[in-house]
Amino acid sequence: MSKDITSDVWLGGHPNTWRRTRIKRVCEFSPSFSSGKPDADEECTVCPMETISELGAIDAGKCERFDDVTPGLTLFEPKDVLFAKITPCMENGKGAYVETLPTRYAFGSTEFHVLRPSHEADGKFLYYYTFNPTFRAWAEKNMHGAAGQQRVSARFLKYTHLPLPPIDEQKRIAAYLDASCEAIDRAIKTKRQQLDTLDALRKSIITPAVLKGVSPNPKMRQLDNAWLKEIPSHWKCVSLKRLSDNHAGLTLGKTYEGILVSMPYLRAANVQDGFVDLRQITHIEVPPEIVEKNLLLPGDVLMTEGGDLDKLGRGCVWRGEIDPCMHQNHVHAVRCHKHRLLPDFLAYVTSSQHGRDYFEATGKKTTNLASTNSTKVGLLPIPLPPIEEQKEIVQYIDQALTDASRIRDNVVEQISTLTTYRKVLIHECVTGKRQIAEADIAKLKAKTGGG
Repeated sequence: MSKDITSDVWLGGHPNTWRRTRIKRVCEFSPSFSSGKPDADEECTVCPMETISELGAIDAGKCERFDDVTPGLTLFEPKDVLFAKITPCMENGKGAYVETLPTRYAFGSTEFHVLRPSHEADGKFLYYYTFNPTFRAWAEKNMHGAAGQQRVSARFLKYTHLPLPPIDEQKRIAAYLDASCEAIDRAIKTKRQQLDTLDALRKSIITPAVLKGVSPNPKMRQLDNAWLKEIPSHWKCVSLKRLSDNHAGLTLGKTYEGILVSMPYLRAANVQDGFVDLRQITHIEVPPEIVEKNLLLPGDVLMTEGGDLDKLGRGCVWRGEIDPCMHQNHVHAVRCHKHRLLPDFLAYVTSSQHGRDYFEATGKKTTNLASTNSTKVGLLPIPLPPIEEQKEIVQYIDQALTDASRIRDNVVEQISTLTTYRKVLIHECVTGKRQIAEADIAKLKAKTGGG
C-alpha cells in the first residue's frame, strides 16, 4: 500500500469515541444482484451521469427492459451509495445515496463507484462522508489517468481511512444533515430558478444582437450552413479556427522531476457561463517550461470541454484575475486574432442560443458524460461583423445587461454562500467537529417545518 493512500493528511482528528477504519471494511464495492438476476422483461431504472445532481439528487424516471439495458453499465440498488469517479464530475461533488427506486435494480454510468454499506455503516452517513469537499479534494490529488480521463480508483476509496462513529450516532448525524441540506437545497433551488429567468432574459438580449446586430431591420442574406441560416448581408460566416488559436491546456497526472514551481491553474468548475468562479483555485507543481506553455493571457476566452451537456463550450473572457495562472486541458483557452474577432464578442456568441444549440448538438453524449473537443470548438460558425461593429454590439449588450448582470451577480453570490455553508456543515458533521444531539434535530425540524 502506497503512503499517499493511507495518509491522514486530509482527515485531521476525530472524537475519541469514533473508530478509525477503512472504507472497504464497512461496505461492499461494485456489488452484484442482491436477490437474483432479473428476467429479460423486468423493468430496470437507467441513470446516465447527467441524471445525478451535484447535490445528491437522482432523476430515476427512465426505465428499460433488462434485456435492453446497454451491457457493461454499473449495477446499483436502493440503499447503495454512488460516487462519480471521473473528472470533472468527481470534483463537482456528483454522487448520491439511493433512497428509493421505481424498480428492484438500476444501471448507471460506468463512471460510478458503487458502495453497499454493511450493518456497521449507515448509507446516508457514508454518502455525506464521500461528498465531504475536503475528502473530494484529497481524492482529486490521488486521481490517475491522462488527458481528460482522470479517475479516482476503487483502490483509493477502499483503503482511505474513515472516522466512524457508533451506528446510532451515524444515523443521528445523517438525519441532521438531511434536514439541514433539505432547507439549504430549497433555498438554492429558488435562487437557481431566479437565475434561469435571468439567463432567459440574458439570451433574449444577446442572441439577436450577435446574429443580426443592433441596427434596425438589417438587410439579411441566406446561408448554406446547418447552424446559421442567415446573417446581415455585409457580415461573414467564419469558423472559429480561422479567427483564433486554441490552447488546450495542462494535462494532469504526469510526474515531473528537477526544478518545479507551484502554480495556480483553472479547472472546468472555475469556468461559468459569463464569469470565472475563483473561490477554489487548485495549485500544481510543474517545471518552468511547462508553465510557459500553459499560461493564460488576458483576453483569452475560456471554454469548457466536458461535464453535463448544457455546460459544453460555455465561455467567458479571462481578465488576468490571477497573474500568472495556468489552465488544465478540460478548459480551452481560445486566443482571438483581435484584428478580426473581439474576445468579448466571441464570449457572447458562446452564450447565445446559437452557441448553446451548436455545442449541445455536436457534443459527444454517453451514459458517462458529455464532451466536446478542439476540433468541434474550432468548427463553431461565427457570425462575423466588421471589428468596429463588434465593438458596438459588445457595448450595446454590456449596457443592456447592466441591471440583469448586477442582479445575477447577487444571486450567484447568494448561491455561493449557501453552497459553501452546506459543504462546511457536512465536513464538520462527518468529521466530528460538530456534535449532534437529538435535540438539535428536533429544533432544526421545528424551525424548517420538517416532519
